[in-house]
Amino acid sequence: MKVGVLSDTHDDETNLRVALDAYRQQRITQLIHCGDMIGPEIVGQLAGFQVIYVDGNMDRESGEIYRRLRELDPHSVVLPTFEGEIADVSIAVTHGDDLAELNRVIRSGIHRFVFTGHTHRRRDETIGPTRVFNPGALGGLQFESRSYSMVDLVSGEVEVIEL
Repeated sequence: MKVGVLSDTHDDETNLRVALDAYRQQRITQLIHCGDMIGPEIVGQLAGFQVIYVDGNMDRESGEIYRRLRELDPHSVVLPTFEGEIADVSIAVTHGDDLAELNRVIRSGIHRFVFTGHTHRRRDETIGPTRVFNPGALGGLQFESRSYSMVDLVSGEVEVIEL
């Protein structure tokens, strides 16, 4: 199953729209957003997607972000850290600003993937049985090119798209 993985949109509507259009073209309906959407104003762009969203350290009005995501799709999941399964693949999602929490989900050894954000830098590393993946950032501070990704949870194939 292919999912869209993105992070750190920082209210950048233009870059978010590019990523969402690409996901729609690939018929991806499940998104994993690793935090720092910032404000609730751009949530409406996520209509038509089922979203797993975790808190970012820069998110303001996180309660309103949560409310709007659930209005768009009651199956959307919004949490500080997500641990669960998609297509029978164990995943965890956390923003990454809490290093103890990030290390906990990585070192647990129970997840095939741990998705994270926060650093605005892409990361694709295997630690034990766990693949740690950061798609980079769509907005905010820029340390490298803007990017988002598509991940096949079953095959493990990852495609990073740079803007």
